[in-house]
Amino acid sequence: MNDLKTCLDTFERYLKARIPFISIRTSERSRALEIAAQIAHKLTIPVFFHTISQGTRDIVTNRLVNDDRSVMGGLDYASEKISQQQNLTFIFTEVQDIEDDTPTARQFQDLAMLATETGGSIVVITNKPVWGPLQRHGMSITLAPPNEDEMLKIIQDQISPYRSEISIEWGEEEEKKAAAILAGISQIEAENVIATLLANGSISNDDLKELMHAKDRIFADISGIERVVVREDYQIGGLEGLKKWLGANEKLLTADLRERGIRPPRGILLVGVPGCGKSLSAKAISSLWNLPLYRLDLSTIHGQYLGQSEGRLKEALSTADHVAPCVLWIDEIEKGLAGAIGGGDGGTSTRLVGQFLYWLQESPARVFVVATANDVSKLPPELLRRGRFDELFFVDLPSAQERAEIINIYVQKGLNYDINPSLLEKLVQLSEGFAGADIEAAVRDVVKQAVVKGDDSITDQTFIRFFENVVPLSQTSPEQIDQIRKWGMERAVPAGKPFEESSSDQEQYLRKKGPRTVLV
Repeated sequence: MNDLKTCLDTFERYLKARIPFISIRTSERSRALEIAAQIAHKLTIPVFFHTISQGTRDIVTNRLVNDDRSVMGGLDYASEKISQQQNLTFIFTEVQDIEDDTPTARQFQDLAMLATETGGSIVVITNKPVWGPLQRHGMSITLAPPNEDEMLKIIQDQISPYRSEISIEWGEEEEKKAAAILAGISQIEAENVIATLLANGSISNDDLKELMHAKDRIFADISGIERVVVREDYQIGGLEGLKKWLGANEKLLTADLRERGIRPPRGILLVGVPGCGKSLSAKAISSLWNLPLYRLDLSTIHGQYLGQSEGRLKEALSTADHVAPCVLWIDEIEKGLAGAIGGGDGGTSTRLVGQFLYWLQESPARVFVVATANDVSKLPPELLRRGRFDELFFVDLPSAQERAEIINIYVQKGLNYDINPSLLEKLVQLSEGFAGADIEAAVRDVVKQAVVKGDDSITDQTFIRFFENVVPLSQTSPEQIDQIRKWGMERAVPAGKPFEESSSDQEQYLRKKGPRTVLV
């Protein structure tokens, strides 16, 4: 993908060289025409552009030269003029049916062949592929959406005229943050977002949070991923190691790291016991970092036709790039990629893994992936290699201290008070082997009784009774839980301990057991 300067320089060279056919791949027609107008003015060459709404006009003077608004009428006019005069350039902005061998594509091919003889250039602005025999008559340019530097200039151009008229708190640092947030959307979309802020009569530093959600409104009808509404009061009990890692990496997601030669955090893989807060962590990260949360359901990606699954995944990941910065939550990733190990789906899952890993490695967008997995045996080994995710965390059954914290969180949320220490100690003992979801279920039953019978009906015995009624997964499926815990303790960073402490524990384990070959 080319930035604005690269695209402008390349386009200028192509016009100087009189390339007979040039395709500009972009969805920003007006931005591409602005580039063409700059070059036409600089080189003082005749350039005309055709639109369905205006016909054919001179790009420098905007003078109407042919009022036939149809594409075929524009082609006929261009063909007539190119055959009579040397070095003419015609730009077509709204062309359909040139991806395949169609009458329109063949007419463009004939016009490109005529332009070859007279030094003309035919330019097509499109966001779709071009029929191969037609494209081979010339060259192609891709104009990417504005990058951070270009977006910064767009923001400054929008804001500067109003600094003496309204209150604008943004300085250079805030403008750079805004540029990092908005990078990836089109120029007109960015201008609309900033205009909306200016319409409030002032711009404050709090408006940076508004920008985080602006893309969500732009891409309201996105396909492949779904928007998840996140409350602001999500709390995670325990998982101190994960919390500390997130705190250390939060600033990196929006910082300008290009001069440092490193990329923003790409994400984490959470493996562990079901019901211990992996999915909740994705929501909490979104709330903590004040980023929109999107969920990618790999089960809906799979299609019945060859290549359909890969196309859907590509579209979904492309959408995630557009709405960045954001958190992309992939729940139970092993279920969507299970066929990559057994090969029972004709290689579709293997291709999906390759496509996902390529995107994870190469995409420059600020998308923070939170992938969760329960059955680690179904995860393809290449997904676990170092460098894929920033860190691999193991979420274990909560310790006594973590269970006390989780109990307090749910009791405070449901009953709006803190239980007494002696009861808390008893509940911590009763909840040995409980996952976070088991604790939530027990407290929820207490809250239900409080709603039905009144808060006065809740006693210490009520808590004890409901906690004793819970049969946790660690008792119903002990073999499965033991297998998950053994894998996680050997090959991942414990999410429940501070990062330095967990690293030290792992070093001690490695000295006893050898290297973690899965992660090398």
